[in-house]
Amino acid sequence: MSAARTIGIVVFPGSNCDRDVRWALEGCLGLATRFLWHEETDLGGLDAVVIPGGFSYGDYLRCGAIARFAPVLDAVRGFAAAGGPVLGICNGFQVLTEMGLLPGALTRNARLHFLCEPSPLEVHPGRSQWLRGYGEGESIVLPIAHGEGRFQCAPEELASLEANGQVVLRYAANPNGSVGDVAGLSNPAGNVLGLMPHPERACDPCTGGLDGRRLLASLLG
Repeated sequence: MSAARTIGIVVFPGSNCDRDVRWALEGCLGLATRFLWHEETDLGGLDAVVIPGGFSYGDYLRCGAIARFAPVLDAVRGFAAAGGPVLGICNGFQVLTEMGLLPGALTRNARLHFLCEPSPLEVHPGRSQWLRGYGEGESIVLPIAHGEGRFQCAPEELASLEANGQVVLRYAANPNGSVGDVAGLSNPAGNVLGLMPHPERACDPCTGGLDGRRLLASLLG
């Protein structure tokens, strides 16, 4: 993709990282962006969609459980099915699991505390389009900020995900109790990625390092 392409950023009532994603894409990479209000259904002219972090609809029921019914996500589902790149960050990862675009569930952290800290990670890019800028087994650091980031799934499902190369990011020092140290998952086709860490907060050496920049730079082609 060229820098002239446009990236859609979903905005729910309660989103609080949509501006962060816009800043990283436009300010650091020179990509054009368009905010997608939760009631929109037109994704025309977009080359990728990002579901950012925050507290969609206040997370009053369960993280991502209400957002999954938003009209914009029906369009995102079709966009992903057609091979369009979709990225879910933090709450966006929770939304992707609630939608069924990614398996498993994100639950309360093991110690029931909100975590906001740098997190060492291990990258296993597999077929993920979003991680093609990283090497197999590469160590990076991205910030986390979540209270419900503990990935859960049945042991046999985890084994299947690992065998299929869908566990693309692992915690080096598991902060939240996620099974298999899972920090990020890809769909089998590699165009959908969900992760709890925030790559948009690691795109500038003054604000959190540069380890997240290559993930978003995958949109440059």
